[in-house]
Amino acid sequence: MLMLGGVIATLGDRIGMRVGKARLSLFNLRPRQTATLVSIVTGSVISASTLAILFGVSSQLRTGVFELGRIQDDLANAEAQLANALAEQEDVKADLDAAATERQRALTRLREINQSLDQAVDQQEITQIQLQRTRDQLTTVSQQAQALRQSTDSLRAERDQLIQQQATIRNQIANRDRAIADLDETIAARDKDIAEREHRLAELQTQQSLLDQQVADLQNQYEDLFRGNIALSRNQELLYGLAQADSREDATRIINELLYEANRRAIQAIVPGNPPDQQVILIGNREVENLIDRLSTGEEYVIRLLSAANYVTGEPCVVRGEEPCIQIFIDATANQQVYQKGERLATVSLDTVPFEDSDLVERLNLLFVSTQFRARQDGVVDDRLQVADNRTETLLRFLAAIQQYGQAIDLQAVAADDIYNAGPLQVDIVASRDGRVLFSTNSFAASGNNAETPGVGP
Repeated sequence: MLMLGGVIATLGDRIGMRVGKARLSLFNLRPRQTATLVSIVTGSVISASTLAILFGVSSQLRTGVFELGRIQDDLANAEAQLANALAEQEDVKADLDAAATERQRALTRLREINQSLDQAVDQQEITQIQLQRTRDQLTTVSQQAQALRQSTDSLRAERDQLIQQQATIRNQIANRDRAIADLDETIAARDKDIAEREHRLAELQTQQSLLDQQVADLQNQYEDLFRGNIALSRNQELLYGLAQADSREDATRIINELLYEANRRAIQAIVPGNPPDQQVILIGNREVENLIDRLSTGEEYVIRLLSAANYVTGEPCVVRGEEPCIQIFIDATANQQVYQKGERLATVSLDTVPFEDSDLVERLNLLFVSTQFRARQDGVVDDRLQVADNRTETLLRFLAAIQQYGQAIDLQAVAADDIYNAGPLQVDIVASRDGRVLFSTNSFAASGNNAETPGVGP
């Protein structure tokens, strides 16, 4: 290219010189202007030949000059697609983290259930031991009672014999006046012996009555333990409700009403039919005063009255009307917001296509259990689940829509409203795929009883 440019420049210079010397004129121009025109044409030829050679030799140069705009557009599109792919990767990673968290929580719940089961097995073993001890005690007491009955019968027979002997002796005394002085000492000794035997018989009869009562009590306790007739179990909820007071007087009145109702329910559970005015529950005054102080601040609390131990039906201290013996304790939690409306509580995946009815019900139950478990962990007292309008028809339409969709989806439990510690759990079940919401139970609830199932498809 350099050599060609030099040749063309040399030729142009010579042609210009000859045109200038010859004083030629082109297009009616002056000779000098004609020489200038020749020089311009020569330079243009150099540039044109240079570009022609470059375009002919280098395909990259042709692409860079003629297709640069299209290449830049393709690059911008590729960068946008890369950004979208990175965003989707982040969403998938977040979903994986959430699934791992839910799996960890489920494993934690499983461990807690296993611990509870172990405790129940231990408690059953303790109960079996207590039952065996009670059986042994019952056998011993029965044997003692049988022995006492036999002793009583023997003493009664001896008393009858002594009475007969006393009558015989008195008859002999009447018939033998001469021997009265000699027989006085014998009669006195016999009378003393009879008195002592009668006193001993009275004591044995009293002991027999006490042992019979003990046998009856042990028999009742044995039957209660054998039948497992536990009226109140440990940590069982007697009463639960919301309470808010503006003054200490209001707080005292509310607590008294709650305690009265808890006392009534405890009586109904332990001794059905007893009058409700009997006080059976036992709680510390300091605990009640602390609760009144907290409640009188005007803040709303969730109050639960719980049994502190296990109590069987026909608890002796309640039946006999003794001092209050049913120990309870109070759990008071400020009724604060736990979840906001629209917050996701739990997620499960439906991957097996087509969806069988049993698979759908199993995954839906898993979603419900996960939601309730998380709610209890986060402090929701009333974990009853209310889905959409709480109607079975709504849930059936939602499941039918899932089967009609026919592709792998995710089911999410979303708070349908703000949820507080008092509960309940009002949720909406949302079906989504790749982060896009397809349909939810709320849409079916709004359609009414006679509405058709909304069309869904891939």
